Amino acid sequence: MLALHGLGVSRGYAIGRAVVIGAAALEVSHYRIGADEVEAECARLQAAIDTAGLELAALARELPADVPRELGAFLQVHSMILADPMISFEPMEIIRTRHYNAEWALTAQGQALGEQFALMEDEYMRERGSDIRQVIERVLHALADIDGMRPALRESELAEHDDPLIVVAHDISPADMLKLRGGRFAAFVTDLGGGTSHTAIVARSMGVPAVVALGVARTLVRDGDTVVVDGEAGVLLVNPAPRVLAEYRQRQAEYALARAGLAALRDVPAITLDGVTISLEANIELPEEAQAVVDAGAEGIGLFRSEFLFMGRDSLPGEEEQYQAYASVVRTLAGRPVTIRTLDIGADKTLDGEATVATNPALGQRAIRYCLARPEMFQTQLRAMLRASAHGPVRILIPMVANLREVRAAYAAIAQARQELDHRGQAYAERIEVGAMVEVPAVAIAIEPFVEAFDFLSIGTNDLIQYTLAIDRADPDVGGLYDPLHPAVLRLISNAINAGARGGKPVAVCGEMAGDVKLTRLLLGLGLTHFSMHPQQLLDVKREILRAHTNALRTRVAAILNRAAEMDLELLNQ
Repeated sequence: MLALHGLGVSRGYAIGRAVVIGAAALEVSHYRIGADEVEAECARLQAAIDTAGLELAALARELPADVPRELGAFLQVHSMILADPMISFEPMEIIRTRHYNAEWALTAQGQALGEQFALMEDEYMRERGSDIRQVIERVLHALADIDGMRPALRESELAEHDDPLIVVAHDISPADMLKLRGGRFAAFVTDLGGGTSHTAIVARSMGVPAVVALGVARTLVRDGDTVVVDGEAGVLLVNPAPRVLAEYRQRQAEYALARAGLAALRDVPAITLDGVTISLEANIELPEEAQAVVDAGAEGIGLFRSEFLFMGRDSLPGEEEQYQAYASVVRTLAGRPVTIRTLDIGADKTLDGEATVATNPALGQRAIRYCLARPEMFQTQLRAMLRASAHGPVRILIPMVANLREVRAAYAAIAQARQELDHRGQAYAERIEVGAMVEVPAVAIAIEPFVEAFDFLSIGTNDLIQYTLAIDRADPDVGGLYDPLHPAVLRLISNAINAGARGGKPVAVCGEMAGDVKLTRLLLGLGLTHFSMHPQQLLDVKREILRAHTNALRTRVAAILNRAAEMDLELLNQ
């Protein structure tokens, strides 16, 4: 038996037969062409780009009715990337200036773009570098006139087995996922990926387990191997012994029963054993995910990341396009609040596709700093958000606030957007709550003025941990030091929650800690009453809340923090 350890990004257990997908990157020929061959080579590349575009359009048209909504959105993103000059123009310039063959020019451009995306601090934006790679691979497939997917098991062989299929790949594009969908599809396993990769997002939306960041799974697993995917522990077992298989079949059955029982909690109020009401909201990245929020029984959207509208394109989205996207989510929520975060993008890549790398992107011009430096862009987004509020409750969330100057500037920008809409005679809600992300340690320490200035606060634990511990969470060499249980981190979270309670302002946690069921009791013990997480995580967290006694938890957590000790989660679960 072989055991590989990675990152579990979608919970659950799967047992089945491996279908190994060919290498994510094609080996291509590298040679120079003559000056008289340049235009013919450019035409060859353009024909491949056109073919890839037709393939994506056909996939989008033929999406099955039951396909996850995220796949359609990802296909649209890939189509926009394909039309972007960084793919459709720059490689041809390389052909003309360096006389590279088309494959060499395309992969050279892909390497440059990959390095730029790898430098990005924001995990979500960094993961979008995989979109660039997947689009380039699709064009390479067209150039080579081969199919990008290579399952070694033929349909006749698959028909001989009743086992579910488990896809093992270096990486999986959304279009490739469509090709492998089927009645016996059970799990995703990839060498690459993170918590916001396509594999993670689609697996969670489909409710199937997934393990990513395994490193070498695709080279070690053979087609037809019996594999076990443990999404809870982030483990892949290859050809396990019969007793191990029996144990995991038992775990699988118990997990299925537990999930079925969770569905009954959808409409149950989230109230602790000692009568404390907890607010559970959801995070989304795409408008299409709004229905999943409703289906999970969430009380609203605590974090709508607006970056999706700005990615994979060489021009900024206009006000009308943004308004339609925001308004569609507000209508779907039907009276439940929608918290839209203003654009949170780093200084390491501009929105027009021209990369500029800051000395330290995590500390550079990102989020509210970026928006205030581009007032016209910021005004466009604020007007679209305000207009969406005419259809239901909208809250505006300002990311990475660090000082009161930014607070005043943000409020002035919102006032200016209101004035412009008044001048046009366009409707918006009279009362719109404005909040701030607590992710800069300086704000978490000196929190009182920010409690007074805003209607609510939302703690972004991912960045707060990173900045507090001086750990680049994108750097695998120090990834093991990224610790949400560090006493300093917990004290900052506690300080923000307590300050909000004193000031009568709600404080939420919308980072990954909110959706980690192992940390639910800890957060309750810190006094948290507002959680926001991925819709798929909501019922698990609600179950823990229903079993918890907050007064007892607060006493235990306070005792541990006062000793400046490492947090003992086992102690909280007793």
